[in-house]
Amino acid sequence: MNPDDYAQDLAFLREDLAYHQARVLLLIDAVCHTQGHQSKLDGLTKLAKLDFLLRYPALAPTVLHDLDESDPRLRLTSEDLAEPTDVEAPMIRYKYGPWDDRYYPVIGALVARGLLRYAARRRGSVALKTTAAGHRLAEELTAATPWSDVGQRCQVIAEKTAGMTGNALKDLIYQALAGLLDRPHRQVIR
Repeated sequence: MNPDDYAQDLAFLREDLAYHQARVLLLIDAVCHTQGHQSKLDGLTKLAKLDFLLRYPALAPTVLHDLDESDPRLRLTSEDLAEPTDVEAPMIRYKYGPWDDRYYPVIGALVARGLLRYAARRRGSVALKTTAAGHRLAEELTAATPWSDVGQRCQVIAEKTAGMTGNALKDLIYQALAGLLDRPHRQVIR
C-alpha cells in the first residue's frame, strides 16, 4: 500500500471515530440530564437502541408512538420520511436488534478522555454518565451548527424514552419494525 493512501485511510478512521464519539457523547449526556433516566444511561442495549432511533430519526416516530414526526427537534425532511433508512451512519442487524461494533472503542475513548465515567449499575450491565467536562463539551457541541440538529434529536429521544429499559426499547423496535429487521445477522440496515 502506498504510504499516502495509508495515511489517508488512517485519518479517515480517526475522523470517523471522532464523529461516533461526539454523537454518543451527546446522546448519553441528553439521557443523563433528562428526568426518568436516573441521571445515567443504564446498559449497552439501551445505548444501541437509543442510538438506532437517533441515527434513523424518520423511524423514531414509528417506534415511539407519542413522538410526532412533525416535532421540529427531529428536523425531518420530506426526503427523510420518504427514505427512512437512507442514513449517514447505518447500523447492522445483530441478534438483539440494531448494533454497531464501534461502541466499545467509542465508550473506551470517551472514558479515557474524561468525558464519560462508569456509574452504579444493574448486575451484569454497564452504566455511563457524563462528567462535568463531558457535559460542557456536549453543551458546546449542541450549540455549534454542525451538531445542533443531533443535539436536539438526542433531547427529544431522551424525553420520549424516559423510564424505558433497553429491553423494552428492543421489544418496541422489533414490534414496530419487524419487516425491516427480518434479515440475516450482520447485514447493514438500509
